[in-house]
Amino acid sequence: MSSSGEGTTVVDGPTSAYPSAANGTRKGLSRIEEPLKPAPKASVANFGTAVDYMEEERPFFVKIGTNGLIAALQKLDAQLKNSGRGHVLSRKKPTDWIGREVTPGQIGLINHGGLPSILTRPGRYPGMPLRNWWARTWAGTCGLSDTVIEFGGLTVVQVSQNQAAVVSDPQNHVFVVKNSGFVAYAIEGTYNVLSIVDQTHLPTVVKDRITGVTLGWSHEVTMKSRTGTGAKQDYVVALFLNIPANNCAILQKGDDLELLPAGQHYITSPNVTLRGLFTLGENQIEMPTKDIFTRDQVPVSLTIYLKWQLTEPLKLTTHGYNTPYDALRDKTQSILTQIVAHLDYSSMVKQRSLGPDNLDDGSDASSAFLDALRTRAMDDLHLAALEYGIIMKDLAVIDRQFKGDIASTMDKLTTRALQAQVEAANVDRENSNKIKQEEGALSVARIKARAQNTKADAEAYAIVAAAEAQAKKLQIEAEAQAKATRLAAEAEAEAVRLRAVADAAVVDHFAREMELRRTEVARVQAFGSKAVFVPTDGLGSQLGTSMVTGLAAGLGALESKGR
Repeated sequence: MSSSGEGTTVVDGPTSAYPSAANGTRKGLSRIEEPLKPAPKASVANFGTAVDYMEEERPFFVKIGTNGLIAALQKLDAQLKNSGRGHVLSRKKPTDWIGREVTPGQIGLINHGGLPSILTRPGRYPGMPLRNWWARTWAGTCGLSDTVIEFGGLTVVQVSQNQAAVVSDPQNHVFVVKNSGFVAYAIEGTYNVLSIVDQTHLPTVVKDRITGVTLGWSHEVTMKSRTGTGAKQDYVVALFLNIPANNCAILQKGDDLELLPAGQHYITSPNVTLRGLFTLGENQIEMPTKDIFTRDQVPVSLTIYLKWQLTEPLKLTTHGYNTPYDALRDKTQSILTQIVAHLDYSSMVKQRSLGPDNLDDGSDASSAFLDALRTRAMDDLHLAALEYGIIMKDLAVIDRQFKGDIASTMDKLTTRALQAQVEAANVDRENSNKIKQEEGALSVARIKARAQNTKADAEAYAIVAAAEAQAKKLQIEAEAQAKATRLAAEAEAEAVRLRAVADAAVVDHFAREMELRRTEVARVQAFGSKAVFVPTDGLGSQLGTSMVTGLAAGLGALESKGR
């Protein structure tokens, strides 16, 4: 259970204090590489105090405890009786048959001559003439769990976990009640409930005016006060803050600064002001620069891409800046002015942007500007940003605009030169393409010739192989034919020999004659019946015939003897 004390600045959540440089000390600082670690709440420079308004003993002011509202009213009634003042709890007893009804969970309100009288017991309360209602007026009922009950100087406030009540006491001291409640009776003055705040849904959104990032939500509670002229005027008496994760706020009290981490906070002390809300995440923006003159006096306007992360907001606010962009803008302008002042117009116009996609090796003559940005500008800006608690993440040139007559003339000349370079590059590209085409055609011709040679070799080999096969075939056929002829001749010769032997073996004259006649018949059958056979036997032929006949007869005799 928590509540607010008189003069309390921040409730719920640790804080860290950071005195200004004028005091000569710096507390609560952390290194850039380390996460932000707030100092303990008990720091001597902490703006909050340990005084709790509801924990102090005050007359006729009772804190509502675990016993609830009825017990607190009874305790308040006892304090009034002990001080000799009138009681606030009515002594009337309820009935169950007629009168004003007070149901369980409610209390009845009676105006007793301008003083409050409370009915706490449920039931019915009869009126006149059954009961004494002299100088008494029925004012209705209220719930025991109502957040605010104000009646006849009696004030009841009960808030839940998500609520906060801003209350002004009779001395105009403003305090805040959270997750608690009280019952008070003001003898002089009043307890005024100025506002009931929903701490998780504050109405006002706080955004970074540069990047548009939501830094948190806030709500101001005002109180009307009457001045000497009789007019009423609103005064801010409490400020509620809802700071999301990875964000923070900076409070100021005199020359001292204090870091307020993420969470739900409120401020009631008039000596403490809100310096600003900051995000500890990464931010990025495109920043246009003022006109910068090159070494040849050509004005140029750059558009810079910046990416950064704030790690120590106390450093930033100590130097008097309200946003990281305000600190980086001046440094960036100064650094770029120094770099561009040493560069020529021609060295800047050839490169259009700086980023991870076009980082070169420095061999190009137009890379002086980009090299200067990558080295000097980034390094100088990083060192300068560390002084303000900022880490630079990235720097790039988005665009550049050259101005003036000189820039126009030089732009034309540079454009003409660039066009000539482009044309030359196009010619080189076309020549290269033609050479590649000719080389490709030559390679194709070589491949085709090689293919044709291979094809001719294959055809020649096929022809030679076919000729060799044909010759081999003819050789085999001739050899087979010769062998067949030889076999046929041998068979014929054997047959003739056998016939001759058979004929020689015939010794009968008639048989020989018959054989001759058969031969004659076969001859006539072979040549036809109209064929005329002319004898060719002459003297020589007769002699040969006789010799042959004698030889055949001798052979036949020899054969007969051999058998």
